[in-house]
Amino acid sequence: MNTVKTVRELRAAVARARGEGKRIAFVPTMGNLHSGHIALIAKASQRADFVVASIFVNPLQFGAGEDLDKYPRTLTADQEKLLQGGCHLLFAPTVEEMYPDGMAGQTRVSVPQLSEGLCGASRPGHFEGVATVVSKLFNMVQPDLAIFGQKDFQQLAVIRALVHDLNMPVQIIGEPTVRAADGLALSSRNGFLSEEQRATAPVVYRALNAIAEAIKQGDRDFPALVSGQLQKLEAAGLRPDYLEIRHALSLRPATAEDRDLVILVAAFLGTTRLIDNLHLNLDAPA
Repeated sequence: MNTVKTVRELRAAVARARGEGKRIAFVPTMGNLHSGHIALIAKASQRADFVVASIFVNPLQFGAGEDLDKYPRTLTADQEKLLQGGCHLLFAPTVEEMYPDGMAGQTRVSVPQLSEGLCGASRPGHFEGVATVVSKLFNMVQPDLAIFGQKDFQQLAVIRALVHDLNMPVQIIGEPTVRAADGLALSSRNGFLSEEQRATAPVVYRALNAIAEAIKQGDRDFPALVSGQLQKLEAAGLRPDYLEIRHALSLRPATAEDRDLVILVAAFLGTTRLIDNLHLNLDAPA
């Protein structure tokens, strides 16, 4: 696996692969990789001949008071994991390489509606930062396909809309959330949890499952279902940001008639913000 730090080197390496007739897959990350990321690399290896990953902690998607400076940077360990996972090329640029003219005057990409509410309400400007950096990375790599985890459900929806609306020739593939044995969604931020907090954290996934099971049994009183699980999260010591039932495609608030649903949650455990979701298609085969 080669590691490059400049756009020029990146484009040259991808051009060589494409010149050899290879199909290009891309997995963008912010590093501090775990087995969830490596599952994305594995999927990319199945779908393409040449796998490109990026590691870039994007300051444009962090708001004031968020954990940009504390975000773990573990490049050497990440390189080893990517190598073992089957990655062919790692793009690890500096902030100056990504934003050579600074960020103040940087052209921004905004995806309306899907970026609003949920994490968009709690983190103003976050999805604009995501859409902007993903647009830049897609233009730099020019992949045939890109792989994203479904744990960041709203982010995946924003990226799908971005690619569709701007006619980008990139196939977007969403991969199921990778979980620990107790159900906790794997996340780089889980490393911030104390031992006691880590033992508490699976209550988030249990709340999603409780709502899903009730809906499967015919309960359509969504406000009551949400209220009951919010109380359980708070009783466990979490500070919920949101817990909502949405239509899975549009992300609008779900109605009792909807069949394709997603239950989304964000909650603070100490200073760590956990997010998770559960997709529930009532028309899917059992």
